Amino acid sequence: MREIGRRVGALARACHLGPTLAVTALVTTVAVGAGAGGRVSALIGAAVLAGQLSVGWSNDWIDAERDLAVGRRDKPIVAGSVTTRVVRAGALVAAALCVPLSLATGWRAGSAHLVAVAAAWGYNARLKSTWWSWAPYALSFGLLPAFVALALPGHPWPTWWVVLATALLGVGAHVANVMPDLEDDRSTAVRGLPHRLGRTWSSLLAPSVLIAASALIVLGPAGGPGAGALVGLVAAGVIAVAAAVVALMRRHSRLPFSLTIAVAAVDVVLLVSAGASLVAR
Repeated sequence: MREIGRRVGALARACHLGPTLAVTALVTTVAVGAGAGGRVSALIGAAVLAGQLSVGWSNDWIDAERDLAVGRRDKPIVAGSVTTRVVRAGALVAAALCVPLSLATGWRAGSAHLVAVAAAWGYNARLKSTWWSWAPYALSFGLLPAFVALALPGHPWPTWWVVLATALLGVGAHVANVMPDLEDDRSTAVRGLPHRLGRTWSSLLAPSVLIAASALIVLGPAGGPGAGALVGLVAAGVIAVAAAVVALMRRHSRLPFSLTIAVAAVDVVLLVSAGASLVAR
């Protein structure tokens, strides 16, 4: 039993459990706030969880040789806690489960989510090493409100500002996530947008796009922002600036990514409060 527990723990670490659960919780909360109902919200949450598990495991599986080359002992495969074969199997099983779970919300919504997951796999497989490393994040995050909206009765489209805002959140998450590993990535020929921009410019880019995303969420809905929304915007701005400062001062810290998730959490509260404004009429 102890050995099984160790393997389960290693698999949990290999799937990037924190971001996986955070994205799942954020999208499910938005679905509930948008009025998707209990059954549909549960299906959306399950589909997102399966998709995120597949993406996280595929990342560690595909990057196993790179991680080994730079001695990433925090990675379960490198540490010997779990084998590449097991992580690869987990990624493929999760991806297979993601398909019926996504399509159970309807073919329109399900297709949007499957494109988002496919874009994330594209990042892991190739695009992370190119100028276009930001694009899969922008596409995947931007399609998440479409996944929620198209699962609602009548299959409405999400409003333009929520798609753009979540796409910007994705770009900010990408830059913040890469920052601690810039030097290790360069040594293994990973040259995405943050690597090409360098630490200083990337540290400024991440909070800039996050603040822009928050501003869209607050100012996008018709009727103007309320006092609570403005407070949320200020809070998101403060957290985003803190993420930039930490990224500049602590080169290998994961805190900027955690702060990025905190900004996303503030934005989800704002999105939920926007309610019906999330869909085009």
